[in-house]
Amino acid sequence: MDTPLATLRPTPSAEVHTSPSHTILTLRGEIDAASAPDFAAAVTAAEQAARPTTVHAGAVTFMDSSGIALLARLATRTPGRLRLVDPPEVVQFLLSVTRIGDMVEIVAGGDSAT
Repeated sequence: MDTPLATLRPTPSAEVHTSPSHTILTLRGEIDAASAPDFAAAVTAAEQAARPTTVHAGAVTFMDSSGIALLARLATRTPGRLRLVDPPEVVQFLLSVTRIGDMVEIVAGGDSAT
């Protein structure tokens, strides 16, 4: 019987793309205390761009309170209402429980203009 050597999980990543009018932050993998420094750097870059921001979260597999706190920071420090595209159920639950969901616009991927 073969035994898997490791369980494959998406490598956490946070990529920032900025246009003259908008910033897009794409998240992948587990956003937790271990990956929070990379996520924080991406949030800082989005803040410094000072443009309306959309976060694509469809490839997030897990998020803990450190990730939720960074979303709250982004929502309060970028112009306009933060858009969160395709967040998984665990993220939607945490946003609801913490009421941070009141600070963001949650949209389905098909409804996203960016």
